[in-house]
Amino acid sequence: MIRKILHLDMDAFFVSVEQARNPSLRGRPVIVGGNPQGRGVVSAASYEARRYGVRSAMPLAQARRLCPQAVFIQGDHHLYAEISREVFRILGHYCPLVEPVSIDEAYLDLTGCERLHGPPLEAACKIREEIFRTLGLSASIGISTNRLVSKVASKMAKPAGILEVRPGYEADFLAPLPVEVLPGVGPKTRKTLRLLNIRTVGELATLDHQWLERALGRTGYFLHLRARGLDDSPVTPQESPPRSIGREVTLEEDTLDRRRLEGILYRLSERVGDALRRRGLRARCVQLKLRYSDFDTRTRSVTLWEPTDMDHVIFQEARRLMERLLCRRVRVRLLGVSTSGLMRAPLQLPLFARERSLRRRALYRALDCIRGRYGWYALQVGRAIQESPGGFGPSTIFF
Repeated sequence: MIRKILHLDMDAFFVSVEQARNPSLRGRPVIVGGNPQGRGVVSAASYEARRYGVRSAMPLAQARRLCPQAVFIQGDHHLYAEISREVFRILGHYCPLVEPVSIDEAYLDLTGCERLHGPPLEAACKIREEIFRTLGLSASIGISTNRLVSKVASKMAKPAGILEVRPGYEADFLAPLPVEVLPGVGPKTRKTLRLLNIRTVGELATLDHQWLERALGRTGYFLHLRARGLDDSPVTPQESPPRSIGREVTLEEDTLDRRRLEGILYRLSERVGDALRRRGLRARCVQLKLRYSDFDTRTRSVTLWEPTDMDHVIFQEARRLMERLLCRRVRVRLLGVSTSGLMRAPLQLPLFARERSLRRRALYRALDCIRGRYGWYALQVGRAIQESPGGFGPSTIFF
């Protein structure tokens, strides 16, 4: 049976949510990311702003120079997560095989669903129309026999379009496109291919896979398959844990103040711990990312004896890693904490510190409950208090 794979990608998702909430923003250049006077980066930009060269992850100051008339919005990630859940709820009505890729992107396997929703193109139209009718948001959809081609098709269909690649035409569809559209072709691989005078996917497909493997290693084998439009990877519902969960922040001002850096580090560890507990996950590995003011970026990681979802454990390990990186007398620009090796491991309490561990876990349950109801800053931990927007919040816990 020929597979029918859809790739759905919401159009400028964060911006679209803001425009649905405030229709006066429609048709205007809008940038989600925060204060342009600060040192943050662009989280999302409307298509009107993109015409001026504004892109995601661009420094906000640069975005303001490119598009001074843009409307800058702080962003509401709790709202975006709630809207994302509504989008995936709609997708779940059309087929059981929905694989989330990110907050605004998913694969659907509609193979065998024709009797319920009609041909894939008809089903895609229904999905796009229901999302717009229910949430006021637009989406782009690619359709083909595999994930790779569907993802490329959805990108080419933006904004608010649907593009179907018929079975048997996958290689023809990809052939004239630049090699950068293929997963695995980053700046380094692209440079190597340019030296070989390979610029399009079609030119890449003509090369012998053994020759490609000698030139690019294992990557060459997979690129040979992708260039021919071959991808048999299944659409898998998100029952397995994500590969990693992390948070990072660009500091408003470069600093070497260790007390402030530890406060930021604890705040990031709290965010990561909260995300782990909400998903019922524990992590075996903690990683620290640190960027100096000269943009030299370092990462360090450690594997834990026992998987954890507790803020203080994540912080302790991240702080040890940070101490190893603060040997340079250069100010710090960015800090990030991430966890990997995620699993839904059963809780195992330490034999000789059982009571203390139970009290800690009860404290985190209470913190999560109160923050979930009244907002993140309703209760704050003293170690991270200096990093909260308003200093001391309604309640502060010191430990």
